[in-house]
Amino acid sequence: MNDTQLCGTTLTPAIDSGARLPLSALLALAMAGFITVMTEALPAGLLPQMSSGLHVSQALIGQLVTLYAIGSILAAIPLTIATRGWRRRPLLLAAIAGFAIANSLTALSQWYWLTLIARFIAGVFAGLLWALLAGYASRMVAPHLQGRAITVAMLGAPIALSLGIPAGTLLGTLVGWRLSFAIMTLLTVILVIWVRWQVPDFAGEREEKRLPLRQVFTLPGVRSVLLVTLTYVVAHNLLYTYIAPFLQPSGLAANVDRVLLVFGLASVLSLWIVGNLIDRWLREMVLISAGLFLLSAIALGVWRESPSVIYLATAVWGLAFGAMPSLLQTASAKAAGDAADTAQSMLVTLWNVGIAGGGLVGGLLLADPGVGAFPWIVTGLLGVTLYTTLSARNHGFAAAG
Repeated sequence: MNDTQLCGTTLTPAIDSGARLPLSALLALAMAGFITVMTEALPAGLLPQMSSGLHVSQALIGQLVTLYAIGSILAAIPLTIATRGWRRRPLLLAAIAGFAIANSLTALSQWYWLTLIARFIAGVFAGLLWALLAGYASRMVAPHLQGRAITVAMLGAPIALSLGIPAGTLLGTLVGWRLSFAIMTLLTVILVIWVRWQVPDFAGEREEKRLPLRQVFTLPGVRSVLLVTLTYVVAHNLLYTYIAPFLQPSGLAANVDRVLLVFGLASVLSLWIVGNLIDRWLREMVLISAGLFLLSAIALGVWRESPSVIYLATAVWGLAFGAMPSLLQTASAKAAGDAADTAQSMLVTLWNVGIAGGGLVGGLLLADPGVGAFPWIVTGLLGVTLYTTLSARNHGFAAAG
């Protein structure tokens, strides 16, 4: 079965010639990712305002981000499996509409408990949406453009992290946090119209073609991709979550926003670079990404008191990280074939476990041995990432040719 035979039904790619990408449709998917990340991270940038508005501590507002992640972890796999037979566009629209509901509830809520429910709902729909995006993007194009299509569809996340979150925080300061979430609802409504107009529909999986979760997990290459995902994301979030205390010895603790801007801009640049190479050199790009991150971690460990090294190493880290979601989702989709959405749901779950795991490990180590040990723990995790990628040369991260 070739790559245009999906879900047990032969489908014609949206671009038959394979010469160009359906940019409007792919950018709609990128917009979905942008709204997802913005919805997830906005409370972190609006802690004081939301704390005052809901009459709870900032620590409790921080749990809004945690509950969002829990919703994604719990929902991604079961929801993806339960909806495998659904047509793809109605399912995508339902996932996007869930954000309009969750953000509207957040904007209108006068009670912390209702806001918690809204955040959990948003996390549930996020788990489903992230499981859909890579497979959806790959179905729109010819096989030799699938990696590039997934890269375009993933643009929303780094743009949200580098530009959207600071802009959203500023907007919340100017007009209030409730209006910020109301604006997210408005963007979601616009996106629903965009998707209905520009994004093609595809059939769901026929029942006889649906593989059980255990069988998808044991497909050649899938486990390697999942292990690389877990180790890389834990490594990233160990540093990213605790970047403020890590910057104190260099005197940059008051400039966290500038450091993260450097990271975000480098991440966007990474997507542009890798987008032109991913379909031919996926394995090599994963190895380079992990290698650059490892070198960055070593530099941060050795010269963590040097502001110039911090900025340079952060830029290299951003270059390494920016395209990694696209690389991993492309590798997962290629390894799983017709079961791509189920494999993506496992990847999304482990990604969120990695986010939580990085925060948990960092929290446990923050006091003793302290943040000085973080780069070396990251280096060890990335060693596992590199070894697993190198070992998966036949399946998962297959060598070209």
